[in-house]
This record gives sequence, C-alpha cells and structure tokens, in this order.
Amino acid sequence: MNRRDFLQISVALPLVASSARGLFTPASAQPVPFERSSVRQMARDAAGKPFKAPDSKLPDNLKDLDYDRYRAIRFLPDRALWRDEKLPFQVQFFHRGFFYANRVDIYEVANGLATKVIYQPEQFSFGDTPPPRPGVDLGFGGFRLHAPINKPDYYDEVCVFLGASYFRAIARGEQYGLSARGLSINTGQTKGEEFPQFKAFWIEKPAANASSIVVHALLDGESAAAAYRFTIRPGETTVFDVEMAIYPRVNLQHVGLAPMTSMFFFGPNDRIDVDDFRPSVHDSDGVAIFNGRGEELWRPLHNPRDLQISTFSDLNPRGFGLMQRQKDFAAYQDIESAFERRPSLWAEPIGDWGEGSVQLVEIPTKEEVHDNIAAFWLPKAPLQAKGEHTYTYRLHWGPDNPKPTSLARFSRTGVGARGEDTKLFVLDLVGEKLKGLDPKKIRGVVTAEKGKVQNVVTQPNAAIRGWRLSFELSIKDKIPIEIRASLMQDNDPISEVWVYRWTP
Repeated sequence: MNRRDFLQISVALPLVASSARGLFTPASAQPVPFERSSVRQMARDAAGKPFKAPDSKLPDNLKDLDYDRYRAIRFLPDRALWRDEKLPFQVQFFHRGFFYANRVDIYEVANGLATKVIYQPEQFSFGDTPPPRPGVDLGFGGFRLHAPINKPDYYDEVCVFLGASYFRAIARGEQYGLSARGLSINTGQTKGEEFPQFKAFWIEKPAANASSIVVHALLDGESAAAAYRFTIRPGETTVFDVEMAIYPRVNLQHVGLAPMTSMFFFGPNDRIDVDDFRPSVHDSDGVAIFNGRGEELWRPLHNPRDLQISTFSDLNPRGFGLMQRQKDFAAYQDIESAFERRPSLWAEPIGDWGEGSVQLVEIPTKEEVHDNIAAFWLPKAPLQAKGEHTYTYRLHWGPDNPKPTSLARFSRTGVGARGEDTKLFVLDLVGEKLKGLDPKKIRGVVTAEKGKVQNVVTQPNAAIRGWRLSFELSIKDKIPIEIRASLMQDNDPISEVWVYRWTP
C-alpha cells in the first residue's frame, strides 16, 4: 500500500454522518481489573513464549477487499465512544480489511476496570460490501482520537493508531504528514525489516475537565514484545509522553527507539530528473539533532539514487527529529497537499539513553506516495534477550522544535551546477541572533572530507531578514563527500551546524 492511499484512508473513513445515535455497548464483555503495570506483565509473559502470528482471518466477503471497497467501509461518527457524555475526547474505530487485516483488541478503562469494546456491524456503513453476520466479534483495525483542538464545539481528529505499530498526530491548524512507530527492528538492514504490531490498546476514560488522555498498548513481534503508556496532550503542539518497556526474545542488534518515518521527494537541494510544476514536495525537509556534546546539527534530507544510511554517534542525546521548517506556501505551490501545514516531530529523551547514534535512512523513490525517510535512536549495545529495557521520552508534534535556542538556523539549502565538476551550495539562515551584525566580523566555516571547498561567501539576505552562506565544491572525483558548515562571529558560533552528504 502506498503512502497516499494510507493518508486517504485514515483521513476520509469517518467523514460520513449518520442519523443513528447511541454509544458502544459492551455486550457480553466482562470488566477485569486493570492497573498501570498490567500491560508490562502481559508483554513480559508474551516474550517468554514463542511468537504467535496475529489473527488475520476475516469472513470471505471482507478478506479480499480492494482499496475502493475498503474505503467505502466507514465508521459512523454518532457511534463514537463517549459521544454523548460531553467529555474532552471521543474515540472512533477502523474496520479490518485490505492491508489492515490483523485483529486489534481495544478496551475502555474506567474505575480500575478494563472493559473490552465489542465489535458490532452497526457501528459502520459498508457501501456495496455485505456486512458480516451479527454476533461475530471481528475486533478492529485501529482507532483514532478526536478532541476540540481547533474549535470548542467541534471534535477534530488529533491522532490515529493504524497499521503495525504506526501512529500519527497533528497540532492545532495542521494536517497529517509524517508518522511515528512504537519500535523499529532491522530498518535499513539487508536481511530485511521486521514490523512488530500493536495487538491491543487500553484507553483510559478521561475526566470531564481533562486536558490529556492515556492510552496503553501491547506490542508483539518475532523478536520482542513491548508495553507502552502514552499520555497524549493536544494543543498548539501535541505532546505524547511515552513510557516503554521492551522484552526481547532474542538479542536485538539493530533496534530503533523513538522511530519516525516521512517522505522527501524533491526540494531546492535535490531536483535531479524532476519535471514538476511544484518547487518542493516533502513532508519533512531535514533532521535536527541536539547532541550530548551541546552541538545543534541540521541535516537537509535528499532523495538519493541509492540507499543511504547516515550515522550521528552520540552519548545521551538531548533530542532529534524530522522537521518541516519550510512553512511558506510559495515553496510548494500545492493547494491540495498543503505541505506547509505538515507537522514536525521532535523526540526528547527523558533521562540518559547512554551511548549510541541517531540513524537517518534515505531510500530512493520516484513517487511522492512512499515514505522513504526513517530516523531513530540506535543504542550501541544490543538489547539482551530475556531482559527488561525501559525508556521514557516525549514526542512533540507541531510547527517547530519545542526548545529552540538563540543560534541562527538554516532555513533553505539550494544546490546547483557550477560547471561540469563543481557544485554551488547556497544556504540561507534566519534568526534573531543575525540582526544588527557587523558583516566584517562574520565568516563562514566550511569543511569537506575528500572534497575541495572554495569561494566561501557570507552576506546579508534582506529578503528573508537573515544571511546567506554560499560556497563551491569540487566533485571531480565523483565520490560521496561529507560537508559541514556554520556561521561564526569572530571565533564564536552564531549558527547551528549544517551537515550534508553530497553523492554523485
């Protein structure tokens, strides 16, 4: 399934009104005690047993749905959980089918008891597909949370959990873009990636005046089981506090923590073989890193000819994220996609994560419908089998890094030919720190491994109320070249560090 189909399904499915009224009824479901540690114990128990593949069996009329028929199966908004209780959140559900055949069980938690939400065909309209017979509990494909994030009298969608361990969220005024995942295993490795799945969710019923909602999740896969507790707070920036416990069945050599995926098709730094009326097409334009050494790095994304993996070694990172810095419609000219409204996603470790690296994976793509970018934290030491490995972090979905500093930031990277064996790089910077500077005291520092840099020029850019740093790079040897650049005032850095890999 391509990325555009995924977005269309997850956004469009519930947008059909219904004259039917009423809440979910638990039917024969019996409440069972539930506490904060319950899901961790389930994950611990699951990891001690051989992996059992998820239930993907469906009735004959549902198991071979194509894209259009699956899209026609729509949840009825008037059947949303807590619809008539005037609570600050509501829950809507996805039907199983198409690429979402695996069963997901969902529970409502209230007063220390968990009650299973029973699937009922009456919760959905089915289009031309005959509904399943009554009394068959199919479970669900996933769910979405709604809250009055933009208007006090309307419940907008704020996040969705659908497919493997993927989830997405938006902040006020935004629309969906990149995704996060619960766990990534062997991403970018030649032996192939493993996709563990959220098998069950427990959603805590919020109080009438709550500004947050808590979701617990059980993940299982061939190599590991894991438990999650998400505390979700929608707003100008939508924040997820994530508490995670991983229980490996085997030693995990290449496990990604706080993984995120996005799309970069082309931009001003990468338009090779592109014939498109739009200047840029991407959900994220770079990865930002605040490392444990106090450096702030900015790495513009690109769409490579071959798979590229970049490693940023670190000790106790302060944060990293896939960012959409360019917020100007003129940079995209796409009325339908509105890339300027796509969120950035910043992962903030809580506590020390030790030694490891931020990994950036860039996959070639010839279409904008594929997520071809991945970023995550890779611990240096493998996660040992039969152990418990706990991590806490905060995800910020919103317009920017939640903790910007005073350093100037690179806002645009332009790359073009300057003769047959030379590339011209033009970097724009913005920020309060650039105002009122003496041009005589400003210098650009550019270094390149295995490459020759010349004609470094710095100058004010009045059009953006910032500065411009440009330089030429010799590419005569036609080999990958790692480049670093920053702006200095005398001997003091006044910008973050721009890092880039040019590839032939």
